[in-house]
Amino acid sequence: MSETREVDLVIKGGTVVSPSGTRKVGIAVDGGKVVAVTADEFLPPAKKTVDASGLHVIPGLVDTEAHPGCYSPLKDDLASESIAAVTAGVTTWGVHAPSTRMGHPDFAEYVQKEDVMSFHDSFPYFEALTESDSAIDIFLTYMLETDQQAEEIPEYAKDHGVTSYKLYLQAMSPESEPNWPGRRAGLGAGFDDGVCWVTMENVAALGRPGVVCMHCENWEIARIFDKRLKEQGRTDWATWSDRSPHYLEASHIRWYGDMAAEIGCPIYIQHSTTPESYKEILELRGRGVEIYAQTGPHWLHFGKGEHNAWRINVPLRSRENNPNIWTALQCGIIDSVGSDHVVAWEPADYESSYNENIWELKTGFTSRVEMHLPVLLEGVHQGKLTIERLVEVACANPARIFGVYPQKGLIEVGADADIVLVDLNKEVTVKNENVLTRSGWTCIDGHTIHGYPVATFLRGKQMSKFDDGAPGPEFIGDADGHYIRRTPGQDLLPVAGGNGARSEVRALPKLGKPEGSAVGIDV
Repeated sequence: MSETREVDLVIKGGTVVSPSGTRKVGIAVDGGKVVAVTADEFLPPAKKTVDASGLHVIPGLVDTEAHPGCYSPLKDDLASESIAAVTAGVTTWGVHAPSTRMGHPDFAEYVQKEDVMSFHDSFPYFEALTESDSAIDIFLTYMLETDQQAEEIPEYAKDHGVTSYKLYLQAMSPESEPNWPGRRAGLGAGFDDGVCWVTMENVAALGRPGVVCMHCENWEIARIFDKRLKEQGRTDWATWSDRSPHYLEASHIRWYGDMAAEIGCPIYIQHSTTPESYKEILELRGRGVEIYAQTGPHWLHFGKGEHNAWRINVPLRSRENNPNIWTALQCGIIDSVGSDHVVAWEPADYESSYNENIWELKTGFTSRVEMHLPVLLEGVHQGKLTIERLVEVACANPARIFGVYPQKGLIEVGADADIVLVDLNKEVTVKNENVLTRSGWTCIDGHTIHGYPVATFLRGKQMSKFDDGAPGPEFIGDADGHYIRRTPGQDLLPVAGGNGARSEVRALPKLGKPEGSAVGIDV
């Protein structure tokens, strides 16, 4: 009888979590892939064995929205922020970038229209830097601005493996951006509904997993509120939320959702934060539109006007509205969670840029990726969602929607061995000194979180650890990330809820009327 060959890694003793439930099983990993999920006694011998007793074992998070390279050269951000991400449990990043923020050596701090280029000219820099500097795997979502870019979508899909595209709708008219530095974030051209139309046409023609991502927030109207609030002498931090009320998010969903319905294009709403938005999403699903919704940890955890929350777009909503977001996440209106991570601050900026006047305060919200999983785990602790639903919205659904499933987003034979060990009983009071983002501080400084990631594996290689008694998590890996190409035309089933179809019937709750909401909505 031949001797059983050793595998690279065995993780035993833990509770493996999937969207459908939990299992007391072990995992065998070889060549970067999961090769067995079975009872511990049936696991093969291994070169390395990890005891996960008392821990929950979840897939590495698929974070569908991050912006490395936004305000600093891509190489600098990948070197620090991908480390922060993997240490926090994220193993795959969906990076959103305009053509000017793809690692081109001529980094323009303030982008002008003439700086905007074809992605054919910038993609090679991005792919090379990902392979050399990233600690996690990355796929791309192109942020489009011009007719040329929209018309070249079939070429980008074929040549670059890019099947998701972003319309940053609040940046359509650069002259309507008095308070958000769009040109500093790499958006220089502006665009109109014609670009949106051609984008949707070409993405619809790709087939799955083609999808158009949209930041819905009408700044052409917000500039009017800007003017009026300033005339009233408003400078408090809640003003930032009042300048962009619920209607500006929901009305964009309605208008561009109708365009998607006409064309037959799948769409993905990046920041879904209001009951009015949820009503529009459900109505579009009822019309047969394949529409997905995302939220982020900052909207789940903070309320408007709070002094540790700074400025963000779309803005934070009222504390009264927070339960609506959690409810929409739990019941299936919201399909996924993304960090929207960006380094808007360098370490020296913190003291010099702080200002009690919201109009003078620098935009920033650090470190979003390092609060992504902890905030969701705190939600599990408080009974706001189940651990199974956490895995669904942070791992499986994002992977399915963006076409990296079943390589990513699950723990099953054949999948990449991207694995996170989570201690649901670990209580951590987060401090600035134990985050790894380059900015050196986090907006959840001083917040106590119940449940925390204690180890991350990327394709079977351990990348981080958070030992008992250690002051914080530690990166122990290397720049082992790869660029992920996706193939258009895959015959993938849509995520339950994305087009109104469900594998099970769930009773949808009534969403309350939060402070500042235009209407109360019974969903």
